[in-house]
Amino acid sequence: MMDDQQIDALIETVRQVARAEIVPHFRNLELGQIDAKSAPDDLVTIADRAAELAISKAVHSILPEAAIVGEEAVSADKTVLSRVKEPGLVVVIDPIDGTWNYANGIATYGVILSVIKDGETIFGLLYDPSYDDWIMARAGEGAYFCRADGTKRRLQLPAVPDQLSDCFGFVGLYLFNPERQAQIAATLPSFRRTMTLRCSCHEYRLLAQGSSQFCLNGMLNVWDHAAGVLIYQEAGGVARLLDGRSYKPAMKKGHLLTAASERLWEQLSDVFGTG
Repeated sequence: MMDDQQIDALIETVRQVARAEIVPHFRNLELGQIDAKSAPDDLVTIADRAAELAISKAVHSILPEAAIVGEEAVSADKTVLSRVKEPGLVVVIDPIDGTWNYANGIATYGVILSVIKDGETIFGLLYDPSYDDWIMARAGEGAYFCRADGTKRRLQLPAVPDQLSDCFGFVGLYLFNPERQAQIAATLPSFRRTMTLRCSCHEYRLLAQGSSQFCLNGMLNVWDHAAGVLIYQEAGGVARLLDGRSYKPAMKKGHLLTAASERLWEQLSDVFGTG
């Protein structure tokens, strides 16, 4: 298990790397510093790569026994992802979550870091470089909104609206196959508002603060969800796959539904179905 000093060191590492490698490039990227990966809108920048390398190097010093899984490392070598299933500590890094936003000058991006022990997430961090604040959680110890001045506030979800028509949620239709897109799209008028931020970091931050009541996600990239699911559960939320299985960081396929209460999760699963 990690001690407080190691947790503090991980957070400080993310803050320092963001100041050195991420913030200076924001709205300063040249065309040659942005590349596409799996699709034209799946982007990676010089800042993503530099930040992941710098964070990884620091993690080796802070937690020398830990394996490291970075989004960009997996992009280069898919076998890296298998480390998530291995026993012991694994640190998962998303150096810039919301890279499309970042590359296009939209300040809705962040850094996600999680620590997994024997297949279960024990620490999660959702960091906003623009404002130098973060939401974090350790398993069993609650979720907290933290500022650079040392102040922190424990997060506890507020009461859930009685009607689905009063609920606000995140639904990324583009993450589902065309048939499921049509099925899900037909349900969206049931809610007050649905949208996507193209950034799991900020979607989970808003969920954990009670600003949104649910999220339906069609991809299970561990760097997008391991930290956020832990934080949301520690704040009082529910996170399961639509087929009822509990979320595990090693999962690669399935549709993840997070909701602000058990009652709402059950209502939403009826609406969205189990596909």
